[in-house]
Amino acid sequence: MHRLLRVHVLLCCLGMARPFCPSQCTCVFHGRTDGTGTRSVLCNDPDLSDIPVNVPVDTIKLRIEKTAVRRIPTEAFYYLVELRYLWITYNSITSVDTGSFYNLKVLHELRLDGNMISMFPWESLKEMPRLKTLDLHNNRLSSVPTEAIPYLLNITYLDLSSNKLATLPSELMDIWPPFNGQPVSTNASQKVVLGLQDNPWFCDCKISKLIEISKMSVTPVVLMDLFLTCAGPENLAGVLFQRAELDNCVKPSVMTSATKITSPLGSNVLLRCDATGLPTPVLYWSKRDGSSVNNTVQESPGDGVRWSIMSLHGISHKEAGDYSCKAKNVAGDAEATISVSVAGMMSTTVPPPMPVNGTGPMSVGTTLVPQTDVSSPGSAMSTAAPRTSTLTVTVRKPKTTPSAGLQKGSFKQTKPQPGGGGRKLAADEKSKKSDASKSVKDLKVVEETADSAVLLWTADGLPGDTPLTVVYSPYGDEDTKRTVETNAGSGKVLLDELLPGMRYSVCLVAKGSDAGKDPCTDFYTLDTVEDGGQNQLFMIISGIACALALPLIGLLLYKILALYCKGPSAALDEEELEKESYVKFETISMKQRTLNARPTELWARRPTHESERMLLCSRSSIDSQMTYKSDSSRSEYLC
Repeated sequence: MHRLLRVHVLLCCLGMARPFCPSQCTCVFHGRTDGTGTRSVLCNDPDLSDIPVNVPVDTIKLRIEKTAVRRIPTEAFYYLVELRYLWITYNSITSVDTGSFYNLKVLHELRLDGNMISMFPWESLKEMPRLKTLDLHNNRLSSVPTEAIPYLLNITYLDLSSNKLATLPSELMDIWPPFNGQPVSTNASQKVVLGLQDNPWFCDCKISKLIEISKMSVTPVVLMDLFLTCAGPENLAGVLFQRAELDNCVKPSVMTSATKITSPLGSNVLLRCDATGLPTPVLYWSKRDGSSVNNTVQESPGDGVRWSIMSLHGISHKEAGDYSCKAKNVAGDAEATISVSVAGMMSTTVPPPMPVNGTGPMSVGTTLVPQTDVSSPGSAMSTAAPRTSTLTVTVRKPKTTPSAGLQKGSFKQTKPQPGGGGRKLAADEKSKKSDASKSVKDLKVVEETADSAVLLWTADGLPGDTPLTVVYSPYGDEDTKRTVETNAGSGKVLLDELLPGMRYSVCLVAKGSDAGKDPCTDFYTLDTVEDGGQNQLFMIISGIACALALPLIGLLLYKILALYCKGPSAALDEEELEKESYVKFETISMKQRTLNARPTELWARRPTHESERMLLCSRSSIDSQMTYKSDSSRSEYLC
């Protein structure tokens, strides 16, 4: 409040006095023919080290250029309420306070280029709601935080060139078409000019949207320099944005198995959403009407894959509507919608009417909605419609007369009324028919073993949570009954701890059923003797097989050992083998003929050693080439 008072007093004083100009500045009034005009101030004295504080209050444009100013203090221009253009360019400014631009409500253009600013107070932009141009080029900015994005929504000219920016937040591109969901338009009034050149850009998935804009031919975002270049990573160094292909960067895609679901009133509903993309996207659930969404879980089973489930317990009509599942990563986002509708009317309990004179039936109507089981969490699904039944209970209060009551210690029985008795019989018949339609059928026993069996049944018309009691005992032995508690929806139960080779009787008793009308069946357990006979047969066969196999194995081992042991004795048997290799034999030859020789004396025996010599020695080369026809010829051998 004191600041506004100071401004008001200052304006009044300056209004009465003639406007004056700071000593190190030049003030120019641009007048018009109608007597009005605008004032601009230029401060370019190299010796100026501080922001001037006595600038005329009607200044529209203030330029502080090429000075020694190093800092912009808090509330440096708070009294310049008509200032629209503020240029503080090519100075030595290194520090800007968060409140430096306080009260500049009509400022349209802020230029701080040519300084040494490394940290800019982006939150200070909220003091300039009409700002359209922000020039920060040729500074030392190394990053733009995500928190700065809300303050840049109205900026149409943003120059961040010639800084040290290597990346930008992916959400920055989301404030402009086409990433903000608005259609791309060629209207010049909606153009946004970006100056991003001359920065060491690291081309990865974080700036994939910027790379995509550089490749668009028609886009509302105009780049001052279309030839932006990657400085990293190494495989993309020097590559233009328009030709850069990023690895491991895929926009998300969302999948649902259903787009419309109709669920019964009061049931449980699970909505599932699956998304893929690189990096792994994050899933967000929302409702179109803006209401909050709770009971959501999500998980990523692997790189690039994520699923999420939203549960609606006991769904009501107010929870019907369109639910949106949005997948988002630095490369982009995708969205899918599931429309949920609720079938059925809301039921209420009708209060019982007051009886008149203690007579007449009293009816109470109650709607019973049993809980339904929800299927396993697959893709978007709805539960099956629960069974809804209306139970009408009629309670009749008997008439009382003064004469009715206690007489001589005993109660007097009252005769039923003819009309009421008929209605009661009809109700009893109806209830009997209803009970008959709701029963347990197809009772049978399967998978009998020596000590267990499985009992199966079909519940026709009974709710799944109806309690049942299984009673079983040996046939004819009522003293050893056993019971198992279960429900109608299970459909089966295991009967264990049975005796082998016995006949059993089993009955299924429903709660509230008439005695003697419960379904029963008999079954037999298997005899262990059969199993013993099979085991005995198996043992006999195994024994025979072993008896046949053992001799063969022994023979094989014997042969192996014999061959192994025969090696050292081979030298001893060589001499015996040599003796057995030669056989003595005799040869005969023709005798010389004489005159008195007998025909039987034509042959003569040769000595054994000569026969062996002839066998072992080869013929001479002369004998092999000549054939002797003379009876007295004799072969010659060389040995």
